[in-house]
Amino acid sequence: MAGTINKVILIGNLGDDVKMHYFDDKNSVGRFPIATSESYTNKQTGEKVTTTDWHNIVVRNKLAEICEKYLSKGDKVYVEGKLKNRQWEQDGVKRYATEVQVTEMTMLSNKKNTETLNQPQNSVAPKTSLTEENDDLPF
Repeated sequence: MAGTINKVILIGNLGDDVKMHYFDDKNSVGRFPIATSESYTNKQTGEKVTTTDWHNIVVRNKLAEICEKYLSKGDKVYVEGKLKNRQWEQDGVKRYATEVQVTEMTMLSNKKNTETLNQPQNSVAPKTSLTEENDDLPF
């Protein structure tokens, strides 16, 4: 294969609320952990075993603001992006982190997503819904 690919797809639950950092030039970064789990039955003991992996998620700018507004700890989310490795030195010790730089995100929990989107944002904004089939858009 001539090229390479760096793509990550995860479906998991937020382990914490989105932590935001805003920059002077109106850019922003949001960070939050996602937990993914898998279960199996131990053949020797018959016990169900669940393993959980934690992933460091990074979102930027408008997507970060959407995540901050609509996501909270425990929510299920689908993310797509790429792996990025970072290293820095802290107190003379080299530190490393692997992060998922997210480019696409879909909220899978519906507890407050549809409630918030169904409320008008101001007097001119129409009501919207995530499940609206028949909208008035000309395309």
